[in-house]
Amino acid sequence: MRSMPPRPFHLLVVEDEAFIRELVTTLCAERGVEVTAVADGRAALRAARERTPDLVLLDIVLPVLDGISVCRLLKADPATKQVPVYMLSARVRDADRAAATKAGADGYLEKPFRAAALFALIDARKAALG
Repeated sequence: MRSMPPRPFHLLVVEDEAFIRELVTTLCAERGVEVTAVADGRAALRAARERTPDLVLLDIVLPVLDGISVCRLLKADPATKQVPVYMLSARVRDADRAAATKAGADGYLEKPFRAAALFALIDARKAALG
């Protein structure tokens, strides 16, 4: 009996800036991470329902539906409530951090971020998944 190969790690990136979406997708592809990248909050919810991600990187300021609302909805959904959500934003005010925490965010990654910080999040989540 052959064992199934491990499924690839799946990252959902929700970012309205195309450059950042493309950068994260390229960096992650080089490490074998599959990325679904979307530009607005409604598309994020749809993508998470279609394929549950292993980790979500979520911008706070988004068109259609803001990141805080998306986080709150992901954490309220039984299918995605266990998925870690890290807010990705240049907004570093205490009020933004408090709102993200209240919505259920697991952490915060400030823009501009270093690739090493992103990979550390991915590696930690991979380790937690076994």
